[in-house]
Amino acid sequence: MADDKPGPLAGLRVLDASRVLAGPFCGQIFGDLGAEVLKVERPGAGDETRGWGPPFVPFSDGAELSAYYLSCNRNKRGITLDLAQPEGIRIFQELARKSDIVLENFRAASAAKLGLSPAELLAVNPRLIVCSISGYGRTGPWSDLPGYDFAIQALSGLMSVTGPAGGEPSKVGVAVTDVLTGLYAAVAVLACLHARQRTGHGYVIDMALLDCAVASQVNLAQAFLSSGETPPRQGNAHLQIVPYQLFATADSWLVLAVGNDGQWRRFCVAAAHPEWADDERFADNPARVRNRESLVPLVETVMRTKRTAEWKEVLAGADVPHAPVWTYADLFASPQAAARGLRVVVRDPSGRPVDLVGTPFHITGATMPTPAAPPTLGQHTAEVLTSLLGMDAAQLEELRRQGVI
Repeated sequence: MADDKPGPLAGLRVLDASRVLAGPFCGQIFGDLGAEVLKVERPGAGDETRGWGPPFVPFSDGAELSAYYLSCNRNKRGITLDLAQPEGIRIFQELARKSDIVLENFRAASAAKLGLSPAELLAVNPRLIVCSISGYGRTGPWSDLPGYDFAIQALSGLMSVTGPAGGEPSKVGVAVTDVLTGLYAAVAVLACLHARQRTGHGYVIDMALLDCAVASQVNLAQAFLSSGETPPRQGNAHLQIVPYQLFATADSWLVLAVGNDGQWRRFCVAAAHPEWADDERFADNPARVRNRESLVPLVETVMRTKRTAEWKEVLAGADVPHAPVWTYADLFASPQAAARGLRVVVRDPSGRPVDLVGTPFHITGATMPTPAAPPTLGQHTAEVLTSLLGMDAAQLEELRRQGVI
């Protein structure tokens, strides 16, 4: 691979005016792929996730960045801009004029009041891709309500199918609807960039956390539409595949993921119960799903006869999918994590090392950007306004005096 081949999105500029997680996560994807990403924050305060901790990581300039902020803002340059002031709006519009993509999660009414609605941004730059991220989208009776991941997990049906069987509904451990919306938003933006090559004009993307949460529930949401019945919570089991769940072993826990009938037969042999494979109640997956109440206790009993390490050896030899339940310490200490760069080391402004979660992108034919630390508040304001808008030191000082930057 030649070292001089740029990242896949090199040459694109993203103006990331979003906050918290969905938009910043989307912007981080673009930065990971080589785009120039400018993160716009309020002077003095910045993205509220800067304060969402502990834990915090001290940086060389006296700042402390929260683990939350670090998780979704690498490979960006940070500027401050007060969008409540006319001069801040003017500067933002000038930056939009020189950008390819704007990411924002303003409330619709706030964007209109500021003069930063998608239509107004397209008037400034007709080739712009504007991606608006909100809780419920720009249409419908909930269009101006604020969106929060926890609420979206509740309203989308996700919590109704998550948690112990017979127990209370539960949220997913991470803000999954935000992350999924960031991923869907990135796909939509890239599709519009491709279309722009043909049409020459910009696009407005309306992304909603609720829509993405529902779309991502795939087989469970479709099971309801196909049957009219709400799927019951399965805990660590699977609604439509058996045995595909967490089992207690003699000393800990093991996921058994039998995904087809061939794997089931091999498991039966490995578990010293070949007769299960010939039992008509368990012969194929639909039968096993119908008879899970009879089968699962049998598997639970046999799984408790060996330690997890023993089961790993037996199941690996039988080519039966399985996995122990690891902590983050187990994961990041593994050779696989090292081989795939799941942990990367970046440098703060003074050169001190900071550990970050790595990017999942591995692309042959392009030189991927060297991971860069998330910016401290306003770290690159002077640099960006000088290089892109031609401002001099006196103009920057006046903007600081006015509190615009």
